[in-house]
Amino acid sequence: MSGDRARRALVTGANRGIGAALHAALRGRGVEVTGTARQAREEGWLALDVTDPTSVTACREAWGEPPLDLLVCNAGIYPDKGQSLAEGYPPEMWEAGFATNVTGVFLTIQAFLPALRQAGGKVAIISSQMGSSEIASGGSLIYRASKAAAINLGRNLARDLKSDGVAVAIYHPGWVRTDMGGASAALTPENSAAGLLERFDALDLATTGAFETWDGRPHPF
Repeated sequence: MSGDRARRALVTGANRGIGAALHAALRGRGVEVTGTARQAREEGWLALDVTDPTSVTACREAWGEPPLDLLVCNAGIYPDKGQSLAEGYPPEMWEAGFATNVTGVFLTIQAFLPALRQAGGKVAIISSQMGSSEIASGGSLIYRASKAAAINLGRNLARDLKSDGVAVAIYHPGWVRTDMGGASAALTPENSAAGLLERFDALDLATTGAFETWDGRPHPF
């Protein structure tokens, strides 16, 4: 279904911010969308802690047999926001950042690969321009490094999964008014989600591996 609108989608970290806006926008389109959060909220939601392999397996089992047209890997954390080299970056902060922003992305994709292959589906990894190797303005070392790793992961998965008919792309959602982005950010979650959905629609095997902004511009890796 590459290059088409999804009929069935799953969004991780859909309980707030960009994830919540994507979940709502997909529902508004009539998509059969499942949201995940660490604790399932209501019918149509699944419990998922992307850092816990047991939780990932349970989520996949709860999904069942349906094919999956679109997997949005949105769950992410910014553990070192405001952290400085003078304060130091403790190992447990590094572990938390990579567990969610990199390993958690991979474990989720790996678990849902059979459903994605069945649909010829798409994977959308929500990363950040802060992971770009060409935008190195310093600070936020863990967040930047983990998002850079997520970009690299997405590019290589795109190559590996192309023969399976599964397209993968990575997206910078913009500077968004969320708990992570802050109140002074330029975009509302709804603005970002609307643009991202257009990018997901356009994703196909010809563009797999792309890193794009929410408004459709190619982003430097």
